[in-house]
Amino acid sequence: MASFLFLIIILALTGSFWWTISLTSSSKGHTFRGYRRLQEQLVSDLWDIGELSLGPSRVKESEFCSLESENYIPCFNITENVDLGLTKGQENDRHCGPTSKQNCLVLAPSGYKIPHRWPTGRDVIWIDNVKINAEQVLSSGSLTKRMMLLDEDQISFSFASSMVDDSIEDYSHQIAEMIGLRNESYLVHAGVRTILDIGCGFGSLGAHLFPKQLLTMCIANYESSGSQVEITLERGLPAIVASFTSKKLPFPSLSYDMVHSAWDGVDWNQKDGIHLIEVDRVLRPGGYFVWTSPIANTPVSSRNKDYLKKWDFVRNFAKDLCWELLSQQDKTVVWKKPSNKDCYASRNHGSGPIVCKMGRDVESPYYLPLETCIGGTHSHRWIPIEKRPIWPSRARLNSKELAIHGVLSDDLYEDDLNWNLAVRNYWSLLSPLIFSDHPKRPGIEDPSPPYNMVRNVLDMNAHFGGFNSALLDARKSVWVMNVVPTTAPNHLPLILDRGFLGVLHDWCEAFPTYPRTYDLVHAEGLLSLETEKQRRCSMLDVFFEIDRILRPEGWVILRDTTALIETARTVTARLKWEARVVEIESNSDEKLLVCQKPFLKRRSNPS
Repeated sequence: MASFLFLIIILALTGSFWWTISLTSSSKGHTFRGYRRLQEQLVSDLWDIGELSLGPSRVKESEFCSLESENYIPCFNITENVDLGLTKGQENDRHCGPTSKQNCLVLAPSGYKIPHRWPTGRDVIWIDNVKINAEQVLSSGSLTKRMMLLDEDQISFSFASSMVDDSIEDYSHQIAEMIGLRNESYLVHAGVRTILDIGCGFGSLGAHLFPKQLLTMCIANYESSGSQVEITLERGLPAIVASFTSKKLPFPSLSYDMVHSAWDGVDWNQKDGIHLIEVDRVLRPGGYFVWTSPIANTPVSSRNKDYLKKWDFVRNFAKDLCWELLSQQDKTVVWKKPSNKDCYASRNHGSGPIVCKMGRDVESPYYLPLETCIGGTHSHRWIPIEKRPIWPSRARLNSKELAIHGVLSDDLYEDDLNWNLAVRNYWSLLSPLIFSDHPKRPGIEDPSPPYNMVRNVLDMNAHFGGFNSALLDARKSVWVMNVVPTTAPNHLPLILDRGFLGVLHDWCEAFPTYPRTYDLVHAEGLLSLETEKQRRCSMLDVFFEIDRILRPEGWVILRDTTALIETARTVTARLKWEARVVEIESNSDEKLLVCQKPFLKRRSNPS
């Protein structure tokens, strides 16, 4: 009888894992109350449940991917692209097809460890977490060694850079002086907030500029080893895989205040300057293009005919784009894009690329072919950076700027207010889970508070960027990748104009990032959005992708209709996630699903 009673208790506890938490909400659906009671109940439940399994669910669990998938990004199969006859750099471009889907769970490497919390994680990473080994670090060039120091199982980063001979601090100071500023801290006052870093090395420029309220988006080609993007994300800094050999970047025109390129390997003089045209397209009026290259070193170029030819092309083509050459020092050149459009009409006939016609000047350039014409000139968003509000005022936007996007000030204010309340409540949900010892990491003691596992955040359906804005208002040490689905209204220009980062993306395709790169994935209304369309993928396909990009012990917060949340909860069982449903009492049509990905990693081969 005792054994039977014990079995009943075990089954009850196991089944209770799929518990439902009731919270009240405002009519806006974002406000939750009763947090302290909820926290106490969650900690108690988690303590009781311990390491019990997902329960008596009969849902078939998914298989694990092969070893080759640990650092692989679907849609960037270079070998397959070469077999298709793609050459001259196009093999690095993104090509998604039926073979790109991975309906399996990507395991972490055998030596994977939970990353250090911010800001320690910015300067120290675990070597087994990235696709680079000790031999590659030790055999790297002297400049790289100055930046990366190998210490047993960790890589330590200093602000010395592999891009330039001096430290990154001196380098950024030099850039500011070339623009006419005292130092890089004054870049914000000059209208600079967001920077696109092409071929970012290991993110050192972005790491140095982040405390100065500057956001740097790293882009680089997919690399099977020693990845710039993977290491940058591991350090808790923004990055995506992107190649603009033949296709546009997934950003609207006039997206960045500065574009930086140093030792990037881009052949700027090739294809009639089409890559410089793409830089001009994403650069805001009055923005800066900073280029560091041995080609730009005039004394050296004068002795090297090949360098001199390339330098003459870039210098003359920049002039045809109406860029003003502000300064040139050693290997670094700074140009300024014009703040007005008069120059384009005053150029000599046949001089430089033509201005795009209105029909070709699009703000949804989702991997469209590169254009040979100057884009963005027809946009109502043509506002010089020096006339935009200085950060952080830019995040609010004024009524005139909002009118360009068809949004009222009251609408944005109400949206931000709702998200501020929602973020406080999200943290109330997550805090007892993060601070509790569930799941307990074997062999690792719980760190002292404040313990914040969340640094890299992905918002799969960003709307106006309100979730990002609320996290900043709450002073969370995070950055957000705001994703606007290609099936949703394109609010990405608004998000970027607010001084945030983001991309367009089709969630039936793989996101351009390495596995295990985000700590928190958030989506409101994404499931409804996707099911309303006649899609070529299933909910399970989308969840496999979320699992791929989510770090072990990372979190997922989904808000959607009750029916879709219940369906999604069933899908999470296949992924081995721990899932909790949160009911919103005053809104029976919607629920929250809060999930955590378990820490599963590949076992080491026995010696």
